[in-house]
Order: sequence, then structure tokens, then C-alpha cells
Amino acid sequence: MSRSRRSRGRTRAARGDGRGQGRSGQAAPVRRSRGPVGRLLGRIDGYWMAPAPARRLAVVRLAVGGFALLYLLSRVPHWLSYAHFDPQQYRPVGLLAWVLPRPLVPVAVQSITMATIACAVPFVLGWRWRVFGPLFAALLLWTLSYRNSWGMVFHTENLLVIQVLVLGLSRSADAWSLDSRRRGRAGGPEPAPDGRYGWPLKLMCWVVVIAYVLAGVAKLRNAGMDWLWGDELRNHIALDNARKILLGDIYSPVAGPLMHWDLLYRVLAFATIVAELGAPLALLSVRIAAVWVAVVIGFHVGVLVLMMIAFPYQMFGIGFLCFFAVERVPERVWAWWQGRRGARALPAGAGH
Repeated sequence: MSRSRRSRGRTRAARGDGRGQGRSGQAAPVRRSRGPVGRLLGRIDGYWMAPAPARRLAVVRLAVGGFALLYLLSRVPHWLSYAHFDPQQYRPVGLLAWVLPRPLVPVAVQSITMATIACAVPFVLGWRWRVFGPLFAALLLWTLSYRNSWGMVFHTENLLVIQVLVLGLSRSADAWSLDSRRRGRAGGPEPAPDGRYGWPLKLMCWVVVIAYVLAGVAKLRNAGMDWLWGDELRNHIALDNARKILLGDIYSPVAGPLMHWDLLYRVLAFATIVAELGAPLALLSVRIAAVWVAVVIGFHVGVLVLMMIAFPYQMFGIGFLCFFAVERVPERVWAWWQGRRGARALPAGAGH
């Protein structure tokens, strides 16, 4: 019986019964199962290149770029003041430690600062993106790195700079931009959801997660498990406010009266570590991300109340928009507005 089956199989393969041939009579390609490495690479590619709407990335560009523009405009005198600092105070950090061992002349500092602010406008509007997207990202990195090279490093801007870099080096202006409007007038269709709009959002999410995990690891590395008892946190808050009082800076009016609340600082210390080391959970689902973002925003509000240190980019939720389908908000607002316009126009049309 087995010999006859093998004989029929060979006969079928010799004359071609359609299972191994295409319509033209040629042999169809044989599908080979991928090995473990191939399957792993396929899953990695599927994760990073998962399709996302171009509008989602565009909304993030508008929000992040708009915040950056307002942030730069609100502190113009501050940025320009570094042109006249004592050169002996210059301590280059980041990129500048490699390329700029000595400070720039005042006119160069002022010119780069104003150019950064000017380039933020086409970044937000999505105009000539291939030029102004990367250019603004590079100028913002330079300007804020130069500001941090004078003795005190400000951590409140790190997430903003990295996310602007991701947006500036991706196709963030393919929707809701002047460039896309010009393509629409030329008859070009709106781009379909694609992986090229998904990977920048994924990368921004990972940047957020890694930043908070590193902050949590740094706390445990410096203080060990003693951090969870709250004493380290309370001493840090007390020292920060005492220094500000001595220097005549703005300090927290509630930190002093709360210094004796041991339980409060234990809860805050534990919640801080849980929020920071638990950041990877936000990558699992949108609902978990929403809970985690709410906790982290509350954490930053607490930092503002107890230490008068503001992280506005995080407190306003701008840095966390990449986790959510943010394009639905303006789409619903636009649909509501169009409905109201249609309802107002209906009686006029009905009278004809």
C-alpha cells in the first residue's frame, strides 16, 4: 500500500496536478518555515513598524513643537544672558564637550538662540519639513546644551529635546501641515496608516520609559533600599529648600510644616520608586499607560509643591501623548464643529 501511494505521488509530481504549479504551469514557490531567529526578527519588525495614522504623529508634532516654541519665547532674556557669562564658568556637557571646548562669542550665542526660535515656527507648521524638521531639532539640542554648560545641569528639558529629535528625523509633517496641504492641492491623497508613522511614536514611548527607569535606578544606587523609608527623600527636600532660602530663591512654603510627617515621606518615597521602575508597564496597553501617566503627573505636581521645581513638559502631559490615539480629539472636535455649521445652514437651505 505504501509503495503504491509513493508511486502515485511521484506520478502526480511528474505531470503536475496543480498543487505545485502556478496558473502558467510554472512551479509555485515553496514556503519555507522560518527559524527561531527569523521569527524573532519578524516579531521585532512587526512591533516597531506597526501601522499608525499620519495624523497621530502630526498631533504629537503640533503639541511638542508648540510647547517648545512657547518655552523658548517665554525665556528669551534667559537664553541670551549666557552670551555674557564669565568664560571661566564654562563647563561643556553632552555634544558640546566634544565639539566646543571654549564658549562662543556673544554675537554667535545670540544668533543661534534667535535662529532656534525662528526655526520652531516652521517645525510647528510643518513647512519645508525636510529642512526645518532636522534643523530645529539640532538647534534646540545645541541651545539647551549650551545653557547647561555653565555649572548647573537642568534635567527638566531632557525629554523635550530627545522627543523633538525623534520628530525632526521622522515623517511628522505628512498630515496636518503646510506641506501636506500643498500636496493635497496638487491632488495627492492623505497617507494611509503606515509603519513609518508608528516607529517614531514607539521610540518616543521607549524614551519616556527609559528616562524614568534610569531615574529610579539612580535613586536606589545612591541611597540603596534606605530610600524606601523616606528619610533620604525628606533630607533631600529639606536641603533643597534650605539652599533656596539662603540664596533668596523661591522655596516651598509647605515643605517646612510637613517635615515631621514620617508616614507621608515613606509613602511618597515608595510611590516614586514604583512609578519610575514600573514605567515599562505603560508599554503593555493604553489603559495601563493612562494610569501610569496619571501617577507620574501627580508625582511631578508633588515635586512642584514640595520643592518648587517644575517639569512643565511632563506636568502638562505633552511628553506622554505618544502613548495614546491623540488624533481622535481634534477629529471629534472638527466633526462636532462641522455638524454645528451644517445645522445652522439647514434652515437657510430649507427656505428655498
